[in-house]
Amino acid sequence: MSLEINKIHLGDSYELIKQIPDKSIDCIYTDIPYLYDSGGAGNSNLSKRIENMKNKMIYDNIYDGIDYKIFDEFIRISKNINIFIWCSRLQLYNVMTYFIPKGFNFNLLTWNKTNPVPATNNTWLPDIEYCLHFKGLNIGMNDGYHLKSKWFTSPLNISDKSFYDHPTIKPLELVKRHLEHATQPNDLILDCFSGSGTTCVAAKELGRRFIGIEIDNNYHKISVDRLNGITSNGQTSIFTNFKNMEDNKLWKNYLQ
Repeated sequence: MSLEINKIHLGDSYELIKQIPDKSIDCIYTDIPYLYDSGGAGNSNLSKRIENMKNKMIYDNIYDGIDYKIFDEFIRISKNINIFIWCSRLQLYNVMTYFIPKGFNFNLLTWNKTNPVPATNNTWLPDIEYCLHFKGLNIGMNDGYHLKSKWFTSPLNISDKSFYDHPTIKPLELVKRHLEHATQPNDLILDCFSGSGTTCVAAKELGRRFIGIEIDNNYHKISVDRLNGITSNGQTSIFTNFKNMEDNKLWKNYLQ
């Protein structure tokens, strides 16, 4: 039995991934549950907001990291290694320690935020997120200068978080850039921690096939609705055309 294609499945990725046949996936693109350390905050109001966000992430099971044994399944199901893994700073070492000794090429990709949460006390700003791309020798990359940059700069995507209610959602434009560079039309892409469904939406818009897996009932519903053009509050996604305007307004409200 194998998982249905072009569908986001509700269930445990550690179990459902076993249903995917050997060497059947062209690309894995996933934002794994993050592992975080504690950090200071610039003021008490922001401290409380950050703590509330972390509490939500703990409640949603996206705070304490993953079992790295799932990477064995990543290797098994990949036609050739073409794997993007978003992870926290604390996870970089463990992820690289798994893949690099196996001889895979890698690049460190970043999302650089122009307006990060000013919630630091005696530490660095949280203005960079990290994505590791591991690639086998036979993976062809598409040309296009705009696709090849290893960094992406934008404001915080606060409107996305509002529309799809996920604290670590990545910009759709960024995910599409990565997938357009590293995959071909009709390739099959897996996101086994699909959250609000950004990878699957990007794949659909680019003419790629996809399989998503999400364990949380709420995020699963949000992501399925999102594929059908509906936001988490029931609005049609035409409203996301105002994303930049909403980002600025919501960010100002966030700091009040």
